[in-house]
Amino acid sequence: MAEIALQDVEKYFGDNYVIRKLNLTIAHKEFVVLLGPSGCGKTTTLRAIAGLETIDTGDIRIDGRPVQDLRPSDRDIAFVFQLYALYPHLTAYDNIAFPLRATRESKAAVDAQVQAVAKSLKIEHLLKVRPSALSGGDMQRIAIGRALVRRPKAMLMDEPIGSLDAKLREDMRSELKRLHIENDSTTVYVTHDQVEAMSLADRVAIMNDGVLQQVGTPGEVYQYPTNLFVAQFIGSPVMNILPVAVRTTGPGTELVVGNNDAVFAFSADLPKHLSQKSYESLMLGVRPEGVLLVPEETPGYIPVKAHIIEPLGAYDIVDLKIGDEYLRSRTPSGMVKRVGDTVWARLDEAQTHFFDTKSGDSLNIRLG
Repeated sequence: MAEIALQDVEKYFGDNYVIRKLNLTIAHKEFVVLLGPSGCGKTTTLRAIAGLETIDTGDIRIDGRPVQDLRPSDRDIAFVFQLYALYPHLTAYDNIAFPLRATRESKAAVDAQVQAVAKSLKIEHLLKVRPSALSGGDMQRIAIGRALVRRPKAMLMDEPIGSLDAKLREDMRSELKRLHIENDSTTVYVTHDQVEAMSLADRVAIMNDGVLQQVGTPGEVYQYPTNLFVAQFIGSPVMNILPVAVRTTGPGTELVVGNNDAVFAFSADLPKHLSQKSYESLMLGVRPEGVLLVPEETPGYIPVKAHIIEPLGAYDIVDLKIGDEYLRSRTPSGMVKRVGDTVWARLDEAQTHFFDTKSGDSLNIRLG
């Protein structure tokens, strides 16, 4: 088995505080993606697990054994780099076989293991070819094969498909997920691409400025972001974030967007929930699919004008102008015909979030 635990891990580069008291446990056979913008500390974390970077404080444990003082070769992990790092003078077969030969495996054992890995990666026909004659996707398969051939306890991947074109990235995402399942390996994967993270991960660990922001399944981080950073980093298009005020009107509640530019009828339970929270001012968060549009006047909906329409095939993204603010809505393709058309909108209460403007933290209010 291979459980990886990071306990109070800290890392400095001079005065630059790169990893800040990081605590994260990756279970045996789990696929965890470290996700965040460039410079957030995710690659440094991965390299620290591999032993390619030292840490200043904290523990890194593999199967309960502290490894921060062990050499990379003693940790029984494999590392897949973004830029392949293949030996150009060796064939694909020899590149994959290299780590086995380095440990003096028998010729028969090397051949059996290389052929097995090549079959799982569907690259048997490429084994006699050198890297200069391979495509980017094929070279990445060879690099992955070289990592898999030793059957390591854990696979560490640093943006392994980041340099591929869009179609190849899509193919490789499916391939990587299949390989993970077939090999029962513990996998830690670094990327800044949230589509990769959501499609591959059992759990996503989102980092920013060296701080672990949230850990959860793709569904959890998408539906229940813990703060404004996560809310706007996960999802495409990103979550709508607008300043709002709440006011009561007899038996009902209204959400006021901007300077009274739009007033949405809302749940009468909202003031009760807010009274139990501590905050200075409110930000509303709602994903585009939570902004519901209809083409005709309907009770409970307010009139708004379509400002921009982005046709994306199966659906459209429609920007609605509300005073100085904008709301993006995801609609069926062709529902809004022209820019400038009036449509009617309401917010799906089950998909709305409220954040403290000052701290950025979610108030964890669930409605609907």
